[in-house]
Amino acid sequence: MTDLFDFDFSSLRAVEPAEGESIEERFQRFHEENPVIYRLFCRFVDELVHAGRKRFSADAVLHRIRWETAIQTTDEKFKINDHYSSRYARLWLDENPGHGSFFELRKLRS
Repeated sequence: MTDLFDFDFSSLRAVEPAEGESIEERFQRFHEENPVIYRLFCRFVDELVHAGRKRFSADAVLHRIRWETAIQTTDEKFKINDHYSSRYARLWLDENPGHGSFFELRKLRS
């Protein structure tokens, strides 16, 4: 398993929302600017799956990423929007269809 210190936290960039952007558009821009966040999301979810978890909270995974990025970065402007956890969960489930019930998904409002 990859050590957390093998991730390039220096590449993280604050992404300010543009006026009129939807949450999905903001997420896509954030995801493109900060691919390491999704790599961390995958790593932590894989740890859960290997530990035998059948279901878990995408919010909890995102909070762990927030913790790690708070310690590893010095950019006070870098933030991860709460609304992105469901987008990361959907992305992970799309790439891992054998785990379709790992995250409970609700209908997106936007």
